Amino acid sequence: MESPNSVLAFYQDIIRRLAGNGIEFLVGGGYAFGHYTGLHRDTKDFDLMVRPSAVAAVISICQTVGYQADYAFSHWLAKVRGSEGLIDIIFRSSNGLCEVDDEWFAAAPSVEILETPVHLVPPEEMIWQKAYVMERERFDGADVAHLLASCGEQLSWKKLLLRFGPDWRVLLSHLILFGFIYPAQQKVIPRDVLSDLISRYINDEQHKPSTEQICNGTLLSRQQYRYDVLVEGLQDARLSDRCRISPEELNIWDNASPELT
Repeated sequence: MESPNSVLAFYQDIIRRLAGNGIEFLVGGGYAFGHYTGLHRDTKDFDLMVRPSAVAAVISICQTVGYQADYAFSHWLAKVRGSEGLIDIIFRSSNGLCEVDDEWFAAAPSVEILETPVHLVPPEEMIWQKAYVMERERFDGADVAHLLASCGEQLSWKKLLLRFGPDWRVLLSHLILFGFIYPAQQKVIPRDVLSDLISRYINDEQHKPSTEQICNGTLLSRQQYRYDVLVEGLQDARLSDRCRISPEELNIWDNASPELT
């Protein structure tokens, strides 16, 4: 069984090697979440976010020094394994959205982790990614609520609205839940943001419903809306142009065990 110190040394070795080879990355997962919210929890791995174009180089660097490294799922995730631990290399969300791009790095805060200067995933991108995670075995709504409570008054709401784009209902659903979860902290959600989203909802409801036979639920859960696609014949939203996932990748992902992710 590996010791905590050896696991941390493994994490430190990887981030220093990536930095030394000019790979830009952001620290996410439990480290970033704990930094923003003060809620620290044990995690089974260490999350690093990189641009899709950098993943092959990350894998090569890690393999060269003897670590096991490869794509776990070619559309969103690679993994680096050492005898001491596991690192997730994330470059997109599992639904094909939320790709790591230059905007992730533009406002990334600088911190020191494991005696090494690094940058963290910005809270806006962390909320954006987590908001879609509504699986039967995992729901990140509580993480979104804690991030809103801790960072809401400092967030770039303009940026957050742009990130969600046509999926603004997903953001609105979390903001409404936030008011239920923390009734005394609702002021951290700007009134104009909430008013704008509610107005959009009301105006949409007054129009005729869309005739597009699509299920957007697959953007939230890969398993719980399979009936709608496979039996009811609705189009899987992940196969739309805005999602970066091929039919072949989709089939592999949908049939993977949750333990593999």
